[in-house]
Amino acid sequence: MSESKQARVGIIMGSRSDWPTMIHASEMLTRLGVAHEVEVVSAHRTPHRLTEYATQARERGLMVIIAGAGGAAHLPGMVAAHTPLPVLGVPVKSKTLNGLDSLLSIVQMPAGIAVGTLAIGQAGASNAGLLAAQIISLHDDSVRRHIDEFRQQQTETVSRGSDPRLDLDAQPGQSS
Repeated sequence: MSESKQARVGIIMGSRSDWPTMIHASEMLTRLGVAHEVEVVSAHRTPHRLTEYATQARERGLMVIIAGAGGAAHLPGMVAAHTPLPVLGVPVKSKTLNGLDSLLSIVQMPAGIAVGTLAIGQAGASNAGLLAAQIISLHDDSVRRHIDEFRQQQTETVSRGSDPRLDLDAQPGQSS
């Protein structure tokens, strides 16, 4: 999280136990140079705080909100109901249904209240960070450059390791 710049993305989650998943959104935003904040805001245990957070987000300078939730997973939809900002929902894996309950809860929004829903778990959180950065990059050339570099590095990594028989960590002269 960048302390020197104003946060442009808010990462919120229903409880501290969601952090092992949501940290991946934070790491992606940091990698791409996007200032962000991270808070626990529960739809069920702190509904007034949720309303305050969502209704004040735009005036505080946020441009995107990433909301991670498990189980009933009402957080992304409730936030979207209170703000005109883009909300990206990350289903957090649950113990009972492995995150399928979270996914279905987030993705089934009524017409007129949009939530961009990502994959369950770590991949979804990481992609939420990337998607938020892509939204920010529409108005920020520095973030756009970071995204271009990130994508180029991905391409180079795949190209370098296109032969699955090679051990990319082996030192020259060593056999795998």
